[in-house]
Amino acid sequence: MIKKESRNDLRLRRHARIRKNLSGTSETPRLNVYRSNKEIYAQVIDDETGKTLVSSSSLALKLKNGGNKEGAQLVGKDIAEKCKKSKITKVVFDRGGYLYHGRVAALAASARENGLEF
Repeated sequence: MIKKESRNDLRLRRHARIRKNLSGTSETPRLNVYRSNKEIYAQVIDDETGKTLVSSSSLALKLKNGGNKEGAQLVGKDIAEKCKKSKITKVVFDRGGYLYHGRVAALAASARENGLEF
């Protein structure tokens, strides 16, 4: 019997394919996005050391509804401000296997507007 792959399995395959060619360094760390049905999360990661430098999420910001574009925009703004404090100006955007659309695009646009370059 053939098992049908779930949406998340397909996303993880896309993410692995993207990550094969994408890596964060200490000069340009990786901005990773994860979205669930209710929340959205963003981390700035240095892959050379394997450490998370900055993180933000709709859960940490205690947003009433983190599962929409407005929540994603607030998380993007927060991650950009935290990056400024940590003297991070350039990042590599990792969409995590998600389409660059909706909440993921809103987070990216908001981070760009608030000073992150990618």
